[in-house]
Parts: sequence; C-alpha cells; structure tokens
Amino acid sequence: MEQFFQQLINGLVLGSIYSLVALGLTMVYGILELPNFAHGHLYMVGAYLTLFMMTLYGFSYWPAIVISVLALVVIGVILERLVFNPLKDAPHINAMIAAVGVMLFMEATARVLWGSDFRRLESPYEGVVNIFGLSITEQRIIIIISALILMVALNLFLKKSVIGQTIEAMAQNREGAFLVGINANKVSMLTFAIAAGLAAAAASLAAPVNLVYPSMGSMVNLKAFVIIVLGGMGSLPGAVLGGYILGLSEGMISIVNTNMQDLVAFLILVIILALKPAGLFAKEAR
Repeated sequence: MEQFFQQLINGLVLGSIYSLVALGLTMVYGILELPNFAHGHLYMVGAYLTLFMMTLYGFSYWPAIVISVLALVVIGVILERLVFNPLKDAPHINAMIAAVGVMLFMEATARVLWGSDFRRLESPYEGVVNIFGLSITEQRIIIIISALILMVALNLFLKKSVIGQTIEAMAQNREGAFLVGINANKVSMLTFAIAAGLAAAAASLAAPVNLVYPSMGSMVNLKAFVIIVLGGMGSLPGAVLGGYILGLSEGMISIVNTNMQDLVAFLILVIILALKPAGLFAKEAR
C-alpha cells in the first residue's frame, strides 16, 4: 500500500509537468490550428538555460527559472514571427513541415553548443519531507504546487484580463474574432510566448528530478500530443486532465513494471482513438 501511495505522488509530479507542457501545445493548436512539433524542444532549451544560469553564472534556482522563462518567451515570439507567421496563408502541411524543421534545428544546435552528455541540475531543495509515512522530496512538492499556481494564474489571465479574453475569443471562433477587430498577429505572438514560457517553467521544475540532454524534448513532445488528443485538441481543461491521467497512469504502471512506463502513453492513445477520437473535451466545430 505504501508503494501505491508513493507512486501516486510520483504520478502527480509527472502529471503536473505534462499538464504544463500540454497547455502550451494545445493553446497554439487552438489559436493557429498548428501542431507545433517543436514544442518539446522549447522545453529542452528551457531546461538547459536554467541549468547554465545556475552552473555558469551562479544564479540561484528561482532567478534562473525566471530568466529561462523570459528567454523562452522571446524565442517563442521570434519563432512565430520568422517561421510560422509567414506561413499563415499557406497550406497547413507547410507549417507542419516548418515545425519539424525547427525541431531538428534546435536539437542539432543543442548538440553542437552543449554536447550530447547527460547533465543533472542540482536542486537546492534536496530535503525529504515525511507526510503520513510517505517520503517525498521537497523538489517534488515544489513541482506539484508550482504547477497548480501556474495553471490557476493562466486560467485567471485568460478569464479576467482583456488580452486573455481576446485569446479565448479567437480560440472559440476565429472568424468572429476577426469581425470584431481582434488583432490576430498580436494574439498569435502572445500565444506562442505563453506556450514557450510554460514549456520553460515545466522543464526548469522537472530538471532536478530528471536529466538534461539534447533529445529530452522528443518523448515529452510525443506525450504532450497524446495528452491533447486525449483531452481534445485545443481544450485547456482537457490538457490539464489529460496530463494528470497520463502521469497517474505511468505512476501506477510503475508498480508492475518500470520499463512499461513509456508504453502507457501510446496505449492510452490507441484506446482514445478507438473509443472517443475527438477527445474528452472536444471543442465544437467552428
């Protein structure tokens, strides 16, 4: 029973990370209808930036995360302006090919700049907390709480701010948003910026409990796509729920066999495509 609850905590940690990554991916899809295959590699860059801010420049953990998030916000805007915005009127396949190109470019650049070695980000929160007999590291507690704070903050931003409401309006009805004068370019840039910032935050939180290496974004990317298919493409609640479903499923299957952890995502994908291909929170056709 203790192992069950221990894996439940591990599942919540995984689900928190997956949800943050999937939120950014599904926001971009909801606004631009673009499956951004490079999203996982933004996650990778975010982890490296936090790592080097701490190891090379001596920043402490939280300032390093803030710098990483701000840098990824800028990178997200640059990618949107230079790569995806020029393709907005082209067939969707062009933007998808461009996303694959960006993904390959980012991974190759990371290998050239930082090598292919596996690195570890040392967390200042290595202590262990005992909760009802369960031993949980402080870093894992920080991941769960920080992810919840970010998700609540994002929801408040989208629901309460004018800028956030323009993003929601465009996600719900693109043509209607154009008719009322919403600036699609600004919404598109802002969406990319938020998505990249969320990826950097997720990577920075997860880096102390995982390893940092150039291809780390590939598996995260695949799982994020499974999550948004599970939750419904473009659905924010679906991304959060899907992230926790996948994280908890991986945690539970680890009780049986740790080698099967990565298989769970693809098993869920097959099941959801067979039973509910539009996802749990499918958006209505626009």
